Amino acid sequence: MRALTDSEARVIAVLLAARPDHEKDRLRQVGIPRSTYHAVRRRAYQEGWLRDRYIPHPVPLGRPYVTTLIARPYADRFDDFVAAAARDPGNVVLWTSGLVSLGVFFHAKASDSERLVARMVAQKLMGPPNVFTVSAEGASIPVYFDFEGLWSHLAGFEGTLAYPHGLGGGEPSDAEDAPSVTLTDHQRWALGELLRRPFVATEQGRGGHLVGPFGLPFSQRRMLARGWITHRTLLDPSRLPVFEGKAADQVVLISGTPRAEARAEVLFATLTRESRVFPFLFVVARERWLLGALGGSAPRPDTSPAARRPVLPTLREFLEGIDIVQEPTAGFTAPVDHRYDRLIADTKVATPARAG
Repeated sequence: MRALTDSEARVIAVLLAARPDHEKDRLRQVGIPRSTYHAVRRRAYQEGWLRDRYIPHPVPLGRPYVTTLIARPYADRFDDFVAAAARDPGNVVLWTSGLVSLGVFFHAKASDSERLVARMVAQKLMGPPNVFTVSAEGASIPVYFDFEGLWSHLAGFEGTLAYPHGLGGGEPSDAEDAPSVTLTDHQRWALGELLRRPFVATEQGRGGHLVGPFGLPFSQRRMLARGWITHRTLLDPSRLPVFEGKAADQVVLISGTPRAEARAEVLFATLTRESRVFPFLFVVARERWLLGALGGSAPRPDTSPAARRPVLPTLREFLEGIDIVQEPTAGFTAPVDHRYDRLIADTKVATPARAG
């Protein structure tokens, strides 16, 4: 596999930010010719390095509870575990490797996830899992599959443009945005069209780089502006070539119980500013916190004057009972790859609190 060029690394970085910038702004940010930018962007989607999704606020879908599941399926029941997890109507993400699985579920009630987990344990599909169930009405998922920070650091770029993107959150500001208000039929249709947009494009043979928010109808742009749904560009690290000898080739899942007085925002700031670790996933549940990160087998040499703060001692300051799972990215597959369109078919839809 060939290595990424500097131009490719820069285009990937600006696309992962998923900002609604005009093309001239993106060209200024990457500092390359327009023709090079378009060629690289097309290649990034054709090669499967990137893919676009529209990610909804869970509340308008009538599924305000989000469960993240870290499971170790039994080897002899692995296929049964995958089938059971994917069959759940709330499952939107399912990553599986030989030893561990990561799943995300949107549910109407917190008890829905409890029943799902209890059923799979009773059927002896997996060992005791780590389960993180939070309300999407609060800021409990401050980072949700956002790879911009990690990639910018790996590529040696200064700062980020939009990291971190979270999921859910927000406070009601007026009657129109209150959670009890029901969407009109047209708004419901517009939401479904956005959720299905990346998959319809694939069926029609259109490139993945053409499903972004530019040129959308007013009703759909308004949903994006209100925070009912967001456009995101996601990274597939298992397909990404190395850049300057570095690769994000390890998935690291870290969980632990917060110590007394520990604050999630302080842990995040310490990791990103001092340890230079940029989680792609951060779930702040009441009893345990979850961090998802990507590691490299050939890390970038640290040439900065200040030494990088060690990661594990930092985690120990905030968490106890720390559990770390690490698997090669190449070992993961995604039986359910951010399929939020599954949630719209038979769901009563209500508006969420305004995000952010």
